[in-house]
Amino acid sequence: MTSFQEFGLADPITRALKEENYTTPTPIQAQTIPIAITGKDVIGIAQTGTGKTASFALPILHRLLENRIKPQPKHCRVLVLSPTRELSGQILESFNAYGRHMHLTSTLAIGGVPMGRQVRSLMPGVDVLVATPGRLIDLVQSNGLKLGAVEFLVLDEADRMLDMGFINDIRKIVAKLPIKRQTLFFSATMPKDIAELAESMLKDPARVAVTPVASTVERIAQRVIHVDHSAKPTILAQILKSENVNRALIFTRTKHGADKVVKGLERAGIRADAIHGNKSQNHRERTLANFRTGEIKTLVATDIAARGIDVDGITHVVNFDLPNIPETYVHRIGRTARAGAEGIAISLCSGEEMAYLRDIEKLIRVTLPKEDRRTPGRNDVGPPPSQNRGGQNRNSRPAASRSNDGAPSQNARNRRRPPGGGNGSAPQPNRDHSRHENTRHEPAARPAAQSGSNAASTTKEGMQGVAFLHRESRPNTTPNRTQRPR
Repeated sequence: MTSFQEFGLADPITRALKEENYTTPTPIQAQTIPIAITGKDVIGIAQTGTGKTASFALPILHRLLENRIKPQPKHCRVLVLSPTRELSGQILESFNAYGRHMHLTSTLAIGGVPMGRQVRSLMPGVDVLVATPGRLIDLVQSNGLKLGAVEFLVLDEADRMLDMGFINDIRKIVAKLPIKRQTLFFSATMPKDIAELAESMLKDPARVAVTPVASTVERIAQRVIHVDHSAKPTILAQILKSENVNRALIFTRTKHGADKVVKGLERAGIRADAIHGNKSQNHRERTLANFRTGEIKTLVATDIAARGIDVDGITHVVNFDLPNIPETYVHRIGRTARAGAEGIAISLCSGEEMAYLRDIEKLIRVTLPKEDRRTPGRNDVGPPPSQNRGGQNRNSRPAASRSNDGAPSQNARNRRRPPGGGNGSAPQPNRDHSRHENTRHEPAARPAAQSGSNAASTTKEGMQGVAFLHRESRPNTTPNRTQRPR
């Protein structure tokens, strides 16, 4: 497939794609769009950065144009579920950009902001609703939203939602939807629980698979620096000052750790900000906007951002803490080298993280170049692993326990525990007792019974090929929106 025109998309959509400088479809788009246009259900295995949003948004918009009807009050025609607020916002922006010539009505339903505004925007009905599962259930239970007229359901980043504890919420939502609908289901990996969920939701789906999670982009120059645990802040500052950094994304394991890194960088004279689940929605949006414009060149994030930040021009990803789940490493470094650019990924590895590094190298099947900056003869391995965080069954944990980074993941079995326990600080009070997205965060530690070889075998099923994003950089303009005011 050489161009989007060959898909037979409606003229208002192809005009918008030209304005967005979309020229060549990515592999996931080339495989998914022709199938989805026919109305068939689709299971797509593709990691973030491969062009998934366009692969489901474009055929849905085309089908909406074929059957232009006014949405019923308190109803939506298209429902897109995603795990994080940031990803939800980006999906809605894409729908509005591709549908800018369609007079599209759309809105966002996410936690962390007042629900009344969202209720008001849903009152007349909308074409497209993008939501996180917790807030969506709140709206349904408060009678602010009805799901009886949904024609198209999209589940994006399904495995991420499973890790964040949303699987029961998703089952409740699907039970309220019409049986006659088109469902598009996307996940970076396909573990057993996700496969079972997909089987219960879809009818005779077509399967599309690109970019296995074990693939790391060849344009990313990866390296590891062995360091003393206590020297990490100093070495991070040295890296940011010595490298030619346009934008740097720093990953920590916990929210407390992210804030601590920001303070250390500011003491070193480097302006930085953090984004994680304890930050207000306004702060998160403002920080991301500043990062996109270059006002802030260094952003510190927990793994809630690993699949939720889509910012062009990130030249460096630094793993201040190595992830205890090897697949997470691939998602993290995939934030750089986007849209045909090159990138650099640097990992700081202290003594207690050596096992994580071995698992990562086993998964990606690459021995990473290493530099040793440890103090000779020093045994600085950092804080010991917490002893009170064991594995739990995926569906055994109540929603109230999902409030902090480092809380036990529902996929806690067969993984290693991270050093330093979970959050590294006392639990934060949760004044909002409804099931908002901000009460479900990053997946946490998993015990050590399984190494990366088993993780690699999990990602092997149903995935093949490698895809990169083939499109020109977008112009630095903001398209006209037809989104309803919220």
